[in-house]
Amino acid sequence: MIRTATEALSAVLGGTQSLHTNSYDEALALPTEDAVRIALRTQQVIAHESGVTNTVDPLGGSYFVEALTDRMESAAYTYFGKIDELGGMVEAIKQNYPQREIADASFRYQQEVDSGQRIVVGVNRYTEGDGEPIPILRVDPALERKQIDRLHSARARRSGEDVERTLGVLREAATTEANLMEPIVDCARAGATEGEIVESLQRVFGTYTETPVF
Repeated sequence: MIRTATEALSAVLGGTQSLHTNSYDEALALPTEDAVRIALRTQQVIAHESGVTNTVDPLGGSYFVEALTDRMESAAYTYFGKIDELGGMVEAIKQNYPQREIADASFRYQQEVDSGQRIVVGVNRYTEGDGEPIPILRVDPALERKQIDRLHSARARRSGEDVERTLGVLREAATTEANLMEPIVDCARAGATEGEIVESLQRVFGTYTETPVF
């Protein structure tokens, strides 16, 4: 929760136009009411108590922030240039360039954590004993029932014929140069699942398999 509050404040200071704070138990199960409320209160405290919303750009003119922004922009354009040299993003993927960069960055990060160069509070610094197991939170039965009822309602409204029809239109569009957004939206409105939409596109485009990165 402390990390989320810090990250949310950083996003606001950076001028974000949209902000979402995850519930602390979201990785384990459907968020509980208490966790959802804390996530909401985190945003509300920043909005109404921190004062950062009283000016358009609280960090405007900060040499440190501007220098970091310039450095990030320069690094981004370096990547863009490299991708252009490889023939575009599709060719870069075929040559494992982004996959290799991601793998290398992950390896460097883990090395920094393992060596203590990068401090992660509670992981490699300021730990307490052997650590406590993460509790598996139980979802509020009323919330679970509500989700199940919504699922049953969605299944009852779904028409198999409409789903197959819209998926067929999507597959046909995929064989042309047409923009696929509209037929995908139609599939979703008809009640097609994400898996059904992806499977329909796979039947046209096939399935891409990454070459292992060594």
